[in-house]
Amino acid sequence: MTLRSQFSVWWRLLRPFTLTASLVPVLIGTGLAVSENQFRPSLFICFLLASILIQSATNMFNEYYDYRRGLDDHNMVGIAGTIVRDGVHPKVVLRLAWLFVALAVLLGVYICAATSWWVAVVGILCLCVAYCYSGGPVPLAYTPFGELAAAVAMGPVIVLLAYYVETGKITGDAFITSIPIGLLIGALLLGNNIRDMEQDRAGGRRTLVILLGRDAGRILFATVFAITYLIVLVLVILGVLTAWELLVLLTVPTAAYVVKQYYRYTEPKQLHPAMKGISVLLLRFGALMFVGFLCSTFLSFR
Repeated sequence: MTLRSQFSVWWRLLRPFTLTASLVPVLIGTGLAVSENQFRPSLFICFLLASILIQSATNMFNEYYDYRRGLDDHNMVGIAGTIVRDGVHPKVVLRLAWLFVALAVLLGVYICAATSWWVAVVGILCLCVAYCYSGGPVPLAYTPFGELAAAVAMGPVIVLLAYYVETGKITGDAFITSIPIGLLIGALLLGNNIRDMEQDRAGGRRTLVILLGRDAGRILFATVFAITYLIVLVLVILGVLTAWELLVLLTVPTAAYVVKQYYRYTEPKQLHPAMKGISVLLLRFGALMFVGFLCSTFLSFR
C-alpha cells in the first residue's frame, strides 16, 4: 500500500465530512462572543481542537463497535468500514479513539484552568454521550434517541460551552441561537439513518426512522430544515439576531436539493451524495451565520 493510500484509509477513519458537526457549533459559539466584542484566540483554538478530537473519537468508537456487533460488511455504503474493507486492526481503531479522548481531556484541563472547572462537568457528560452513542450495553445509535442525543450534545451544549469559554456567561439569546445548529446536526444523523435503515434493521437497530417508517422519516427530515430556517427568521424579526443572519437563507437551495434527493431515491448508494450534501449544508449555514455575526459587529448594521 502506497503512502497516499495509507493516508486515505486513516483519513476515512476520521469520517471527515461529519466533522462539520464539531466545527460549526464552536464557530457559532465564538461568533456570538465576537458579536459582544469578546474573543480569546488560544481558548478558541484549544476548544475547537478538543471538539474535533471528541467527534473523531466518536466516529472511531462507532467504527469499532459496529464491527464488533457485525453491522459493518464489505457491501456497506459510505466512508465507514475501514476495518472490514481496508484491514485496519479493530484494536488499533479503539486505541486511537481513546488516544483522541485523552488529548481532548488535556486540552480540556487547560480550558478549565483558564475559565471554570464547571466546564469539566459538562465536558465529561459530552464524553459519556460520545462513548455511549456506539458503546455500552444499549448504544444510543441503536435506539430512537440517537439523533436527539447528538443534536443536543453537539448543538446547544457545544455552542454554549464555546460561548461561555469566551465570555464567562450563558444567556437565553445564545441558547435560542444554538437551536438551529442542533437541528441541522440532528438532520445529519437522521439522513444517515434514512440511508442505512435497511442495513440497520438487519443489524438489530431500532432507530427513529425504522420506528416511523421511510415516508414519515422523510417528512420529519424535511420539517427539520423548514423549522431551522423559520427559527432564524423569527429571531431576526424579534431582534435577537441582526438582519445579517439572513445570509443563511443562501443555503435554502442546498437544503431543497438534499430533501429532493431523499424523496427521489431509496438505495444507499444513490443517497450517499445527498448525505454529504447535509454536511456541506451545515458547514455553509454555520459559516454564513458566523459571517453575519462579524458583519453585525464591525459594520454595525441592524
